[in-house]
Amino acid sequence: MSHYPNNIFAGLIANRAAELPDFPVLTIEGAGQRPDEVRSYRQLWDNGRRLAQVMLDQGIAPGERIALLMANHVEFVEAMVAASIVGAAVVPIDPRTRGDKLHFLLTSSQCSAAFAADYALPHLQPLRARLPSLRWVLAFATDEGDRPLPAWGDVIDWEAAAPLAALDLPIATTDPDSALELIFTSGTTGDPKGIVLTHRRYCDTAALAQRLFAYREGDVLYSGLSLTHANAQLLTLGAALACRLRCVLSRRFTKSRLWDITRKYGATSFTLLGGMTTAVYAEPPRANDADNPVRCVVSAGMPAAIWQDFQQRFGVQILEFYGAAEGGLTFNYPGQGPVGSIGKPPPTLVHRIVDEDGRDVARGEPGELLFRHASGEPFVVTYYGNPEASQRRCAGGWLHMGDVVHEDEGGWLYFDYRKGSGIRRNGEFIATAFIEKVIAESGLVDDVYVYGVPSAQLAPGEKEVVAAVVPKPGAAFDAQQLFSVCRGQLESGMVPDCIQVLAQIPKTASEKPQERYLLEALEREPQVAHRPLKRPGRVA
Repeated sequence: MSHYPNNIFAGLIANRAAELPDFPVLTIEGAGQRPDEVRSYRQLWDNGRRLAQVMLDQGIAPGERIALLMANHVEFVEAMVAASIVGAAVVPIDPRTRGDKLHFLLTSSQCSAAFAADYALPHLQPLRARLPSLRWVLAFATDEGDRPLPAWGDVIDWEAAAPLAALDLPIATTDPDSALELIFTSGTTGDPKGIVLTHRRYCDTAALAQRLFAYREGDVLYSGLSLTHANAQLLTLGAALACRLRCVLSRRFTKSRLWDITRKYGATSFTLLGGMTTAVYAEPPRANDADNPVRCVVSAGMPAAIWQDFQQRFGVQILEFYGAAEGGLTFNYPGQGPVGSIGKPPPTLVHRIVDEDGRDVARGEPGELLFRHASGEPFVVTYYGNPEASQRRCAGGWLHMGDVVHEDEGGWLYFDYRKGSGIRRNGEFIATAFIEKVIAESGLVDDVYVYGVPSAQLAPGEKEVVAAVVPKPGAAFDAQQLFSVCRGQLESGMVPDCIQVLAQIPKTASEKPQERYLLEALEREPQVAHRPLKRPGRVA
């Protein structure tokens, strides 16, 4: 029996704890280096209340915001429960963030407190003098910290400060339309913006996930994505919590252990984003690739160039979807839509595709994708402290996705490129997925991402093609050999103009390559940029 509203996060957990107290809903796998962290509904509820008491003891008030600086840990979810109990909102931040960017995220979201893993403290503590509104920092010890918590001085060990037993605390959050968390946009093209994610939207979306993403009773969901990203929060964690499914998370994404994890935990579904897909596909083929329990990969950005090969190699089906933390969804369920299509919107949404002047384009023509509720209700997105950006995103009551797509005669949508980031050469847009597929299959690289760089030698608006690559570890890398592979398998207009060799490709917490950092590295370290050698001309 429900005792609390299911559209308030702490209430949802409390209800599940009463209904299925010992169900092991959450596992953070130990990667073979540490014991697994496992939590039942009851443990999440009890530890959430213990942590809530610590927050209350530190004077946290309803409406305040608490930064979470950690990778995937059970403490992340327990902090969500605790903040919901005391009426605060959490602000997930990638623990790798440091310096001015970390300062910007903490100040723009007006965080009054932080809860951090010990390995994030070296980035946070030097900023404390510049963060007068950050009143206190809670922390917990891990196997990755470089010093014990007491050595950090003004940091509270939450386990030492917490009561041994959970207290019977009331849930201070009573309005389901209040903020559960601020989810920051990736900031790949500009300053990140904090999306206000309400309790109602989180809980309602999580409850619908089982139907939307074709999960079945008894499924085990897996994700290597960070909980600082809405994908892992809603499609995996939220779906499991709301729909009584087990979920397994890795502390961080691992492509080399991905299929072994699914075998060990019996995972039947996992999530991938476009940048991750190519990295997984670039792994050397193994005889047991298809020997896994996965039925369906929930993908956002599966390149059409490798779609069918990926399914066949790993023995899975692809459920392709498109969406953003702000809203808007399309689905291409297995066997329904064409390979390469991001699908169609659900019946609850209507869409338009418009040109730069806001006029609808003809089918087959590219334009920006817009969504509106089928009920006619206008879309509303709130970026915390940024009303101008909020209004632009929902101008005219339509959610402006900022992505260019086109629609075929059957009504199936296809993603073309992010506005401002497409690569156009000789009047044609280049499908980077085909270039990435050839490079990934070359056996020479561990990771690849293809992007465009403006060039004064080209027509206005056109770009050079740059392939950022991470060579296979321990092997000598020859950029000219890779150019040769590309010339042998790609049409001339798609061969990269430049190969940028890196130790790693800078990515967001959601494994999305960050073009602006790649561009900065290209300017800062021109010696890592290789151009094709001119081939001797033939004598007639």
